[in-house]
Amino acid sequence: MPLEVGKVVEGTVSGITNFGAFIDLGEGKTGLVHISEVANDYVKNIKDYLMDGQKVKVKLLSIEKDGKISLSIKQATPPKPKTIKPAEVDWNKSEDTQSMSFDDKLSRFLKDSEEKMQSMKSKNKNNRKGNGHSKKAYKE
Repeated sequence: MPLEVGKVVEGTVSGITNFGAFIDLGEGKTGLVHISEVANDYVKNIKDYLMDGQKVKVKLLSIEKDGKISLSIKQATPPKPKTIKPAEVDWNKSEDTQSMSFDDKLSRFLKDSEEKMQSMKSKNKNNRKGNGHSKKAYKE
């Protein structure tokens, strides 16, 4: 099967270096997965992610004229969906936000935000009152 840029194929890790991993693609072809293309996370030690003889799916990024093949593991697999933390504000309090206009949503957001800011300011003000000594007592 001929290798084509953009295709996802399966290969076997045939060597690991500090800058990447060599992948045996069969038919005497070997490509390199640079360390930056191993995972979506920062990879400090490639051996934490790959080991010799491991089967991996790789995407062919490029095939140079001199025969060098660039590969990517992270582009061969779909990224994991990011988890989104629920917002503290419950925007579905009493009405359907889908039917609200943008201006109404913005107005509601600003009102809630202002209420929270006032609440935080009053808490900070209470915390800064001091220990009951007046300034005059220190001057005398």
